[in-house]
Amino acid sequence: MANCIRCGRQLPAFTFKKICQWCVQHEAAQRGEDTADAKQIVLPAPWVRRESSVNLTQVILGANVMVFIAMVIASGPSMDFTGQVMVHFGANFGRYTLSGQWWRLLTYMFLHGGLFHIAMNMWCLWNLGTLCESLYGRWTYAAVYLITGVAGGLASVGWNPGVLSVGASGALFGLTGALIASFYLGEFSLSGINVKGTLSSLLFFAGFSLFMGRMVPGIDNACHVGGLVSGLILGALIARVAPAYNDVPRRLGVILFGVLLVSASAYGVWQWRGFPLSVTHASEFLAENKPDQAISELQKIVRKQPDFVPAHFALAHAYFSKSQYPQAEGELKRVLELQPQHQGARFELGMAYLSDDRPKDAQDCFAQLLSQDANDADAHSGMGMAQAAQGDHLKAIEEFKTALQMDPGVAGVNYEMGRSYAKLKRYDEAIAAYLKQRERDDDSFTEGALADAYEAKGMTQEAQAAKNKAAQLKSGQRD
Repeated sequence: MANCIRCGRQLPAFTFKKICQWCVQHEAAQRGEDTADAKQIVLPAPWVRRESSVNLTQVILGANVMVFIAMVIASGPSMDFTGQVMVHFGANFGRYTLSGQWWRLLTYMFLHGGLFHIAMNMWCLWNLGTLCESLYGRWTYAAVYLITGVAGGLASVGWNPGVLSVGASGALFGLTGALIASFYLGEFSLSGINVKGTLSSLLFFAGFSLFMGRMVPGIDNACHVGGLVSGLILGALIARVAPAYNDVPRRLGVILFGVLLVSASAYGVWQWRGFPLSVTHASEFLAENKPDQAISELQKIVRKQPDFVPAHFALAHAYFSKSQYPQAEGELKRVLELQPQHQGARFELGMAYLSDDRPKDAQDCFAQLLSQDANDADAHSGMGMAQAAQGDHLKAIEEFKTALQMDPGVAGVNYEMGRSYAKLKRYDEAIAAYLKQRERDDDSFTEGALADAYEAKGMTQEAQAAKNKAAQLKSGQRD
C-alpha cells in the first residue's frame, strides 16, 4: 500500500494519488484557498500504525502493580516500605548504582514507596501513557519510557547520591516532556484548539509537579527534571526527524541517539560521583569485618583510578586492619606523593611504623606533623607513643600532657600516659591516668593495666575487681 509523499500516511488501496486528502486540504488552507472555518478532516497521525489490541500502557501498569504486591508480601502487611526492602527489590541508590549495579536504573522505576505513591503514579501513567502510545506507537513509546526513566535515575544519583529513589515519576516526566515537544513542533490531524488545550495541560502538569517537588520534602525533583529534559529532547527529535512511524531507520537513529546520550551522561555521573561512593561502599566491608572483600574492591578502584587519594587511604586502613603494615605503608606513602600536606595520611603512617616496631621512623613522621601544626593534639599523642616505644617515658608523659591540654578528648592518651607512669613505677599517677581513661572509654586493656597497677601497690581487692571487669569486657568484645 502506498504512502503519502508529504506526511507518510497510508493512502487508500487502488489509488494513483501521491498526496493524502488531509495534506491536500492542509496545503490549500496554507495557500489561503480554503475558508478559515472549513472543517479539517480527521485522519490518523503520520506516526500512528494500527496495532493489536494489546496495550503496552496496561502491561507497564500491571508490572508496577505486581512488583508492589511482591513488596507487600515480602515486608508483611505494611504498605509503607523500609529502605532495606526497597534496596533489596532494586531501588536506585548512589553507592550501589554507581558501584556497578547499573541495573538499578531500570528496576527503580517499577518500585514505589507506598500505596499513595503507586496510586498517583499509575493514574498519571494511564493518562500520559495512553496518549503517548497512540501518538508514537508501541515500541517508540517503550523506548521513550525506558530511556527517560534511566535519565531521571541518573539525574537523581548525580544530584542526590545519598538519597534512595523509587517510582515511575522519572519516566512519567519523560513522557510529559516528549509530548510537550511533539505537540509544539509536530503537525496533527487534530484542530488547533485541541492541540493547544492538550499542550497547555501538559505544561501545567509539569510546572505544578516541579513546584510541588520543590516545596514538599521527600520528593526527588532531580529525577523529575532528568526525565523531563530527556523527554523534551527525544520528543523534539521524533517530531522533526522521524515523524513517520514506518520510517524505521530514522526512528532507530533517534532512539540510538537517545541511548548514546544517556550512556555518555552515565559515564559523566560515574566520573563525578562514582569513585567516592565506590570507596564508601568498599569501606563498609571493614565495618562488617570483611577486610579481604574490602581490599579486593579497593584494589579494583585503585587500578581504575591510580591517582584517587581516598581509595589509597581507605586501602591503607584495610591493610592496617589485617596487620599488613608494609602494604599499609606503601598506600600511605602513595597518598603523601599525591598530597604531601595530607595530615591524616602522615599520622596513619606514623602509627603503621609504631605497629611495625619502627619507633624512630614514627617519631620522624609525628615531628613533620608538628612542624606543620604545633597545636595538633593527635601528633603530640603520637610523638609520646614513639618516645615511649624508645624508652624515653619522661618525654612521652610531657607529650601526652600537651595533647590533653590541647584536646581533652583525644583518644587513648590517658591509657598511654598510665603505661609510661607504670614503667617509671609511679603507680599512683598510673592509676589516676587509667581511671580517667575508664571515665572516657573503658575497655579490657585499660582494666587489665589498672589491675596490674593496683597489684603493684598491694591493693589486691581493687586488683581483683579490675581483673573481673577486664574479663567481662573481653568476653563482651568477643561476643
